[in-house]
Amino acid sequence: MEKNRLGTSDLLVSRIGLGCMSLGKDPEKAKPIIEAALDEGINYFDTADLYDFGENEQIVGKALKSVRDKVIIATKAGNRWDDVEDGWRWDPSKKYIKEAAKRSLKRLGTEYIDLFQLHGGTIDDPLDETIEAFEELRQEGLIRFYGISSIRPNVIKRFSESSSIISVMMQYSLLDRRPEEIFPLLEDKEISVVTRGPIAKGLLSDRMLDKASSKMKEQGYLDYSYNELEEVLGNIHEKLTAGRSMNEIALQYILSHNAVSAVVPGASSVEQLRENAQAAKAPPLSSKEMEVLKNITKQNIYEQHRI
Repeated sequence: MEKNRLGTSDLLVSRIGLGCMSLGKDPEKAKPIIEAALDEGINYFDTADLYDFGENEQIVGKALKSVRDKVIIATKAGNRWDDVEDGWRWDPSKKYIKEAAKRSLKRLGTEYIDLFQLHGGTIDDPLDETIEAFEELRQEGLIRFYGISSIRPNVIKRFSESSSIISVMMQYSLLDRRPEEIFPLLEDKEISVVTRGPIAKGLLSDRMLDKASSKMKEQGYLDYSYNELEEVLGNIHEKLTAGRSMNEIALQYILSHNAVSAVVPGASSVEQLRENAQAAKAPPLSSKEMEVLKNITKQNIYEQHRI
């Protein structure tokens, strides 16, 4: 599996990672998926303290214990669930971020976190304080590097100018091309993009609209109406799937951008994991294929969180 560097760090991550949120709570079901990922050459595993309220970190840490020095573990913090019944609240304070890192370390069963990410955030947060927490965690050797998981342009710009983040995790797919407007800024700052949601809730899989919910039929997806989805997906399938699966097209489109270091889809089965891995290993899209895809889909932008 080809590897890319995250930002200016020494972290070399497989161009496809495993989004661990979809693993579930049963360690016996999660373990074969993680083992299949390792077998496919995947070394990048993304979790968060919020996923199943810490259980996900425990499962991931235990499954990767024997290969800890060969993998990159990324986790996230900021959603405080230890003092709220049946939910969580946002807390980007320095005190909490540092506490959360130590709790994640314990659940993961490791002495360090390769990539520690802020799990969200707004421009009204005490960002200087948050950045200070991450910097101190680095100095203390508890984390190697840090990044953010955010789709908000104003937050991304602020962190890119005021911190040492090496990555930004963003939802990105052929049906959600909003991040593309931010790519030039991040490339200029040598900050890598890590993407999630590449299949757009299954719309860009070979099933396409087969299992669309009643809500999606009424409201569509992002700024696509249901009728527009039918047209767009039909066009992609008609013009580009000869010799390629929809999954392959979806992942290769994302990986074609220089700003993107890794795409991190979830997988709830070994079969799904292997399909994703093979799609990432497929030949890249041609310039003609890229042009067709860009013409078929919308160049949507973020309407909010710009100032």
